[in-house]
Amino acid sequence: MPAKNFLIVRDGADGEPLRGAVVAIGNFDGVHRGHRALIGVALDRARRLGKPAAALTFEPHPRAFFHADEPLFRLTDEAAKLRLLAATGLNGAIVLTFDAALARLTAEEFVRRILVERFAVSGAAIGFNFHFGMSRAGSPDFLTTEGKQCGFAVDVVPLLQDKGRPISSGPIRDALAAGRVDEAADFLGFPWFVTAVVVHGDRRGRELGFPTANLRLDAGCRLRHGIYAVRVAVAGRRYDGVASFGQRPMFDDGAVLLEAFLFDFAGDLYGKKLDVAFIAWLRDEAKFASVDDLVRQMHEDARGARELLARAGDAFPPI
Repeated sequence: MPAKNFLIVRDGADGEPLRGAVVAIGNFDGVHRGHRALIGVALDRARRLGKPAAALTFEPHPRAFFHADEPLFRLTDEAAKLRLLAATGLNGAIVLTFDAALARLTAEEFVRRILVERFAVSGAAIGFNFHFGMSRAGSPDFLTTEGKQCGFAVDVVPLLQDKGRPISSGPIRDALAAGRVDEAADFLGFPWFVTAVVVHGDRRGRELGFPTANLRLDAGCRLRHGIYAVRVAVAGRRYDGVASFGQRPMFDDGAVLLEAFLFDFAGDLYGKKLDVAFIAWLRDEAKFASVDDLVRQMHEDARGARELLARAGDAFPPI
């Protein structure tokens, strides 16, 4: 359950509420099982010390700063990441803007200025491969040594594996790019989801008997184009559904859209924000010989999605 009064401290904002916290440090893209294991270590130390626990994270993702011309497939945008972090039991999050000024800080300056002077941390938890500071000079060993000198403990958390498979953001991105949303959910610990506002489309789905909510996802999204069984949350309620992500080869091969058809829903969704969780893969996009063939396949997709969703129980991300 989300921590009560989850605090978000940004850059120059008053950091007093989270001073003395034990911090879990990282990018936390996806807030997957490996991230939550690291956060769990921070929470355990914070409980022993009687201190708050917080995530210390960076926006934009450092990779987007250093490679601005290369689209980054983020598993979670900033808002989704913070919602997931709040659900871990942390007391708050420190969000530092990753810009040229932060990138210029040496590892020692990062420790002294941010961890010690600004937040007086009582402890830090980091991943085994976490590096920080200018030229990524700060290593787990460096932070451990600095922590001893500055009076805070450092927990270095090893790589979490599942049946010999490393749990990290890269393999999750790869699974989604291949349409293996079930594998991504295994690594994440919950179904992967996106959040977007419903935009106007060409109303073709309504004409075919399948009115859809149309959503534009980030340009960096590399989810495999195809048809998925989904679960959708809107205005505090959840609906099962089926969704197409792609370019509509039957009609226009146009801009990439996510088009979600919600079962047993009637109403106007334009302008509303939806959470769409991807539960199962159904098939690739396809061009059919006729519109009638397409409609028959859409009915088959809806039937298959209902069956898969019934087996999935109440699977949904903890947001």
